[in-house]
Order: sequence, then structure tokens, then C-alpha cells
Amino acid sequence: MIYRKSIVIGGKTIMLETGRVAKQANGAVLISQGDNVVLCTVVAKDEPNPGQDFFPLSVDYREKSASAGKIPGGFFKREGRPTEKEILSARLIDRPIRPMFPEGYFCETQINCNVFSSDGESDTDVLAANGASFALMISDIPFDIPISEVRVTRVNGELIVNPTFEQLEQGDYDITVAGTVDSIAMVEGEAKEISEADFLEGVKFAHKFIIELCNFQLECAKEVGKKKRDLTPAEDLTEMISDVKNLYLDGIVKLDRTILSKDDRHNRHKELTDTVLTSLTEKYPEMEQKLKEIMHDIQAADMRKMIIDEGIRLDGRNNKQIRPITCEVGVLPRTHGSALFTRGETQSLTTMTLGTKQDAQLVEGLLKEDAYKRFILHYNFPSFSTGEVGGRPGPGRREIGHGNLAERSLKKMLPDINDFPYTIRIVSDILESNGSSSMATVCAGTLSLMDGGVQIKKPVAGIAMGLIKEEEKVVVLSDILGSEDHFGDMDFKVAGTTDGITAIQMDIKIRGISFDIMETALAQAKDGRLHILGIMNEALPAPREAISQYAPHLYTIMVPVDMIGTVIGPGGKMIRHIIQESKSEIDIDDEGKVTIAAVSKESAAIARRMIERLTEVPEAGKIYEGIVKSIKDFGAFVEILPGKEGLLHISEIDNKRVAKVGDVLKVGDEIQVKLLGIDEMGKFKLSRKVLLKKEEGDDKGEHHEKREHHEKREHRGDKKPYRPKH
Repeated sequence: MIYRKSIVIGGKTIMLETGRVAKQANGAVLISQGDNVVLCTVVAKDEPNPGQDFFPLSVDYREKSASAGKIPGGFFKREGRPTEKEILSARLIDRPIRPMFPEGYFCETQINCNVFSSDGESDTDVLAANGASFALMISDIPFDIPISEVRVTRVNGELIVNPTFEQLEQGDYDITVAGTVDSIAMVEGEAKEISEADFLEGVKFAHKFIIELCNFQLECAKEVGKKKRDLTPAEDLTEMISDVKNLYLDGIVKLDRTILSKDDRHNRHKELTDTVLTSLTEKYPEMEQKLKEIMHDIQAADMRKMIIDEGIRLDGRNNKQIRPITCEVGVLPRTHGSALFTRGETQSLTTMTLGTKQDAQLVEGLLKEDAYKRFILHYNFPSFSTGEVGGRPGPGRREIGHGNLAERSLKKMLPDINDFPYTIRIVSDILESNGSSSMATVCAGTLSLMDGGVQIKKPVAGIAMGLIKEEEKVVVLSDILGSEDHFGDMDFKVAGTTDGITAIQMDIKIRGISFDIMETALAQAKDGRLHILGIMNEALPAPREAISQYAPHLYTIMVPVDMIGTVIGPGGKMIRHIIQESKSEIDIDDEGKVTIAAVSKESAAIARRMIERLTEVPEAGKIYEGIVKSIKDFGAFVEILPGKEGLLHISEIDNKRVAKVGDVLKVGDEIQVKLLGIDEMGKFKLSRKVLLKKEEGDDKGEHHEKREHHEKREHRGDKKPYRPKH
């Protein structure tokens, strides 16, 4: 049976369809809005893998090139590894859906979202998230709390749901919100320094549409959904839990209330767990993993109890305190900018590199035209940062997500491209990690930009907030540790300036939070952010006045549009010659704007001079340094500007009579000439003679010996002497 139903959200119709395609999946939905069409499928194994103690959920989001009428680039002409955009979109689907699965469900589950048609005017990621939730709702997989997702912006004071790309460009912010009927499950976005109140207004506006979409899913699932499978009943572990508590609880209570470094705490905890395992292995053979799980749950419960009831955290702080911070700038001698930011046991070493327009990153996607990124931020999380052994296969989804959040936090504060036409790359290497390394990247990234002389509008700092919620008791934590992230209920990252929020990301492990909790977290985050900005200001109050001596210096000149081809030359021959001769990089746009990038002023001056000579219009009366290109009987042709030759007539070569041009000039000679004029045919008339110092002779330039007025004229030899008749 083919089932279709639609709902109007923000003036746009969203259509759900099931029963026509992908019928062998546990759940499959075609979700569309206008010309955007996404197929969302879910499949799950019937039983968990033996010994599995976690929920293996994978989410894949792919944008088919054909959906936008494109053929993939590259040699193979087919879609390859997921792009950064696809990975980030998959995370937007995964993060709100994951907490909604019931505890104890460990069957491997896959969600696949494929974009089969795209209008290129609005993003399909939120459409895919709604489709994925609905596919789960109508499947037999035990998922019965729908989530819905929308994107919001504000243009000229008007709030808009699921805006177009054009509206997002004009808007004050770009925020994606996911939630259930009664709570918020995920938030992510960037903004132009909006206030906490404006942010909350946007989230509340989004939630109205989330409620509509969730109720719509419930209604559809009631009409067409499959019967849900039963969960495998949990084992009765009452006796095992009691035995573990007797051996473990007192030790962990004491350890949690002892202030230690992360490394020392880990070692002490390992000693405690090893003691418990040694004592209980004989009674519970082949149950080591279960014993560890029970100890994990006891440890989590005690840490949460300590924070809720005693107001103390593992490192002795109260819920609002920030860990000690140190900031260092200029720590690496040859980078264009560098900073070392340390907050507690979290440390980011960040470098900043300036490049030219040619270094910008090509971003291929479903838009009609490919885009280029002039600001790139890469986040690296090596295993040694947590004292672990691990390989380096390349950035994972987490690293890409953290880097993207830090990039969005900073990019609104960069100078305008017309004022600072550089490509900027920041690399954050996490050297130590004990919570909130992405926000350490934001702080270190700001300092590296300032150290490199990038005139950012305002410094940006970031902080990660946590949450411990036990029934009606709620504690919001500032600057969370890794353990508080792991055992807590929320990871709420907020980045911004002294005047507002520039980026935000919220993930939760419970089934949503209220607006009151969010408001408290935002207010607390602002206090923490201002505290961190104050410390950063002490390290470097303002951007350095000049960029690094090792960075390429950019010089801009304008050339007439009709001269662009002259500068480039046939097949790029001329511009390649200039680059080679000047040892610089050159970029020229369609409007005639030429950007010269060179490490030394001398290289830039050579390139500039060569370009100016190429585009210069000869002027009568001006003196030029010319090169003799060819010799003729009647004179020489001299190149006064690249590609522009004039005739130097034999009579204009020298003050004295020239019998043969080759006696005075040779091809390749560099000579000074003056442009006497340009005739009606556009030909140039040159003179060398007028620039030479006149030798002894008459005005005609013939060589005569001067004589005083009283001297007699000598007999010339070719005429008879004059004799009077009388």
C-alpha cells in the first residue's frame, strides 16, 4: 500500500510517502519539499551481537550529484567518500535521534538518507532528519518518540523557518533546532553576535514547528506503522550489583572526593577496579565486562550525587568556576601566527597561515556554482592527548564536527575580504584533553589570528557547559571536565564576543531539556565567556599591527578590463613569465583587479612593474627604456612597452650623420628613446637623438668645426677659391 500525507510548515508543503520504494528496509520514507526529494531508510539486526554492551548506530547522509544535474568530478566520475558537508549533515541527524532509543536496545541499526533531487535553493539536511525519524517511527524498531528538526533565521527582524540559502545569507543567524513535542534535543548554529535573549527567541520559534511535525509523525505512524519488536529482557544482576557495591562503593566515594590530576585519578581508579575484578572473577567467570559496566554506573551515580547534593566537582570547583587558564602567543618562530591556550588539563597549540586566493578551498556540492572557502579551520585530536595509544588514519567525524564548530565561531569576526584578501587556515592540535577541546580551539584560534596581524573585529572565546539532572534537581556546570561530559546529561558549547553569541552547539544524553535550563546555561556561559576573554586580553590586547614577515604580502592594482587578456597572454604564457621572473603569485579577476602576493617587497615591485608596462598606454613626449627588436636600412624598430614597437628612423638615431644603422645599434640593445608622436594609423614615432647631449656642430646635426667670426673660411677643396674680378 502506498501511503502519502502532507503538512505545511512555514508556507511550504512537506510530503511524506511510504510503501512505494525500498520496501525491504525496516522502514523507508520518501520525504519531499518542492523539488527537494530525500529517501530515508532504516534497517536493524534482529538480535544484538554476542557480548555487545553498547548501541551501534550509524547514520549516513549522501547528496547524489545527479540530484542537481551534475556529474561528479575526478577520474572515476562517481561519488566517493562522504564530503565534509555530508558528514556534518549526518551528525545533525544522528545527535538528536540517538538519545531517543530505549535503554537496553543494542541491535546494530543503520540510517541512510540519500538526496535524489535538489532545487539548489535550500538545504536538504533538516528534511532528511525528519524523514529519518519518520522511517524509524513506522518501522518495527523500538523507537516511539519522534524528533523533528527545523532551521531558523531572522531577516530584518522577521523570523523565518526553513529559509533558503539566500535568506540565510541575509539573516542574523543560522540555527538548526531539533526536539520532541515537549523538549529541545539539539541545537547548532552560527550568528552575527546575537544576544542570549534573541537566541532563545529563535529556539522557541523553532519549537512551535517541531511540535507540529512531531504530532504529524505520530498521526502518520498510527495509520501506517508496523508493530514494534519486543526488547530483550535484561538479565537479573541484583546479586552481582550488590557484590560490586560492597567492594567498590567506599573506594570510589573516597576517590571522587580526592582532588587529583586526570592521570593520577585514572591510575588510582585502575587499581581499585583491578582489586574488585580480582575478587569477583572466580564467582563470575567470563563476566568481566559486566562487572566493569556495573562499576561504571556506580561511579557515574556517585559523581552526580556529589555535584547535586554536595555542590562539589571532581577537581574541587563549584558549578560556576572556570579552571586556571594560561595564554601564550608567538610560540613558534616561522609560522604566520601561533598561540598556546591551556585551560586546566586541556591544551590547544594553534597555528595560523595566510595564503592567496589560489589557496582557497573548492567546495563542491549541490549548488549551481561551486564555492570557495577563504577561511579554513582544521582540528586534530591525536591519541597522545589523552595518554592513549592509537593510529592516525585521518580526521574522523568528531574531528570534522569540532573543527566546523570552531570555524563557525570565528568566521563572522574576520575582516572583510576587500580589506584583507587573504585565504586563512587555522590548525588546532590538541596536545592535552580533559574536556572542551573544541572551545579551547576557539580561544587559541583567536589568539593565533591576532598574533598573525589579522585585524579581527573582536576576540572570540568559547566555553562548554554541562548538566546534571536528577528528577527536579538541576545543576548547570561551567567549563566541564571530560568525566562530567561522559557522566553528565548535556554538552552545551557557546562561543562569542563581549557583545554576543557567534556559534552554539548543544547535545544531550537525556530526552530533551526545558527552556528554563537552556536560559540558565546561556546566562552562566556568558559569565564564563567574559571571564576567559579578560584573560586572553591580558596576553594580547589587540591584533599585531603588521602581518608576519614570512607571510605573503598582497598588493593590488587595477588594469583595464580590455587589457586582462594582454596580462594573461596566449595560454597564460605572459602571466606565467611574470610569476617566474618576479618569484611571486598573481591572481587576476574578471573586473581587472590584480592581486600580487610576494614575501619580499622587491618581488612584488618587479611583478607590478611588469604588469604596468604591459597595460601602459604610450604617451607622446614620454621617455621610455626600449629594446631594439629589428634593424632595417631606414632605421630600427624599438619595443618601448611589451608588445608595442615604434620606428626609430635613421635620422633620429644620433646627432651626427649615421650612414648605416647597424654601425650604431644592434638587436637586443637597450636604449632610451622619446615618443615624438602617434600618427593616424597608431604608429609610434621615436627619437634617440633628442635625448643625446649635442656635440660641437650646427643645429642641423652635421659635424662642422666652429670658427670665430673673425677667422677666414678655409679652402674646401671641392670649389675654386673666390677671386674678385677687379
